Amino acid sequence: MEPDILNGKRPAVGPVDRAGPLLEPVGLGQPDTDVYLDLLARPRSTPADLAASLDLPIGRVRRTLQRLLDVGLATRLVASPHRYVAAPPEVAVDALVLRRQQQLEQLRADVRELALRLQPGSPPAESSELVGLVDGRDAVEHHLARMQLGAVEEVLIIDAPPYLYGHPVQNHEELRALERGVRYRCLYHAPGLEEPGHLNQVLHCVAAGEQARSLPSVRMKMIIVDHRLALLPLSFSAAETGNRILVHVSPLLDALVLCFESLWSRATPIAASQSAPSADGDRRLLSLLSSGMKDRAIARALGVTERTVSRRISELMADLDVTTRFQAGVQAARRGWL
Repeated sequence: MEPDILNGKRPAVGPVDRAGPLLEPVGLGQPDTDVYLDLLARPRSTPADLAASLDLPIGRVRRTLQRLLDVGLATRLVASPHRYVAAPPEVAVDALVLRRQQQLEQLRADVRELALRLQPGSPPAESSELVGLVDGRDAVEHHLARMQLGAVEEVLIIDAPPYLYGHPVQNHEELRALERGVRYRCLYHAPGLEEPGHLNQVLHCVAAGEQARSLPSVRMKMIIVDHRLALLPLSFSAAETGNRILVHVSPLLDALVLCFESLWSRATPIAASQSAPSADGDRRLLSLLSSGMKDRAIARALGVTERTVSRRISELMADLDVTTRFQAGVQAARRGWL
């Protein structure tokens, strides 16, 4: 048994092998790290105990303890004199890191908005009006990014051509939002998945946590964030103009949410599995087939020939004892393959 244990003392927490203070990434300095680590090793310490242990002025220790209290890394016990206990690092530091990430995301959104305002001809700040106009591709891009960076619970997307950049692009804001726990449900116009690289972009997001479905034809497009803000084109039939309508909380926004839910309930899930075994490969093939994709697009997505796709579909239809591709999709869904 270690001598410190025999003396009734907890072993000191040794130095952390890193370039800077342990708590520097969450905005705290070396004194904060030193006091926190010492408090972990010596729970129920008073400010005087910590000052003596760390050879620091007691006033500085008290200010440091207050910072630790403010960010949830320490607790003050009801006693006289005041004694302190360090919060468990695996809980408190995780919460602090998440809070810092959210602050950084908000900072990024604010900076983008500031940069946009400084550009000549930039649009005015969002008003309290229920419906507004977002004019120009840069402004649309800014709003799309800012809305997703500020998302807290759920983002709903209907994806269909024509696209803002003339072709589909990876939604990096979505990937960051998924990492911090925001739910994404995305509905795709199936023919649009045949655009070069688009299906791979979708599958990348699905693997990261997106729930994706498709319909043979869904010509409207929009994004709704937390049921409080929506962005949609001026016209669903016109070519991409770079203009959008911004809809705030209102009966119109409620109607858009109901429209999304109605389409979502009729759509077919898009699976993320890209595994090599035949069972998983068949599930992915059936998922792509039921989403309305043609054999050529499925072959390109699976990295096989169109002839191989047609042959395997025929074999699956025989195994499922059906005569049409639609019946194959129904039977596959009933068996839990999709």
